[in-house]
Amino acid sequence: MWFCSQLGAREHYAIPRALFRQRVLEQVATDAWVRPGSVLAAVSHTLSERFHPDLTSARVRAWNSGLLAFELAARLKQLSGWPLILARNQWFQRKVVACLSSSRLSVVGSQPILFAYSYAARDIFRFAKTQGWKTILGQIDPGPIEEEIVAAEAEREPSLAPNWTRAPADYWKSWREECDIADRIMVNSEWSRSCLVKAGVNDSKLFVIPLAYESPMTDTPITREYPPHFTPARPLRVLFLGQINLRKGIARLLKVARSFQSQPVEFLMVGPIQIIIPEDLRSNQKIRWFGPIARNKVQNHYERADVFLLPTLSDGFALSQLEALADRLPVIASRRCGEVVMDRVNGFLLEEPTDAAIEEALQSCLDNPDQLAQFSENAMVGERFSLSRLGTELCTLAW
Repeated sequence: MWFCSQLGAREHYAIPRALFRQRVLEQVATDAWVRPGSVLAAVSHTLSERFHPDLTSARVRAWNSGLLAFELAARLKQLSGWPLILARNQWFQRKVVACLSSSRLSVVGSQPILFAYSYAARDIFRFAKTQGWKTILGQIDPGPIEEEIVAAEAEREPSLAPNWTRAPADYWKSWREECDIADRIMVNSEWSRSCLVKAGVNDSKLFVIPLAYESPMTDTPITREYPPHFTPARPLRVLFLGQINLRKGIARLLKVARSFQSQPVEFLMVGPIQIIIPEDLRSNQKIRWFGPIARNKVQNHYERADVFLLPTLSDGFALSQLEALADRLPVIASRRCGEVVMDRVNGFLLEEPTDAAIEEALQSCLDNPDQLAQFSENAMVGERFSLSRLGTELCTLAW
């Protein structure tokens, strides 16, 4: 049986949902679990998303009041940035270890398997090993190699993110202990695997399992309409959705946006803004900044776009690719993330996320609306990215 430790609502709780469907999930431990109709759900949009109906009847252990108390104390102490991240990770691990100490998992006949995500797993794994349990680390990103990539970009673009800082040494020290303790490490892309190997992680522990996504049920089939030509009255709408930061390739995207100013292209920028927006782009009518949005509003932005752009410099997978394809939205993506896009079938793959490569792909979209329409016809999320496939592959990691 599996015990799943999850800080936050990562991947829409795909791992515990997949395990629950396989009937091997014993319990989920998470920081907050807010059922619909509760007081917390009514007063906080953010916390109202800390639930999934697939896990309604699953055993879930959460610390809603403890989380609120922690966040209040952190605010009073004026914690932010890396100190806040480290403190939250440590707080969560203490809660999970206390839960496991009193759990019947320690006395069941079969050997439990403990799954925990990177950067909030070390102390949990330490406890699990004292009980003789097996441990699987869910690696959420490409690790320290990714940090080096972003550091180089920060040097090239100091005006966009002057306050960017590396993770503290203790952050990486704890992570390396997680990797050492883990019996197996799940990564979500070959890109992540290659970066971890380069960082010195034992390759024999690494297993590539893509993320999963199931689109909301709908009675009406999704269809997209593209004009014969894009015009100022009907421009090409390019969607970027995610954290607006250097790692996601935003510096390169903004350079390309400038080069398209005289053409009928509109850029829709959706997500937390983690850069200083250049003054000439802040009030530019062809670049719309929406900021962070609620999960239930994401679909609206996929629907109004013509193409989804993901010029990421490094990503563990980028679930947004699957969300876009599920909405029959063609995708332009870097190769430095999960292998989702089929080049010139449902979008374009960028060999390298350079300004020139992004510009070439967008120019092709602008010049060929019929091609975009064909990409849209081919856009879908297949069985390879289903929850049933994820559950099956997870179970193959079991001993």
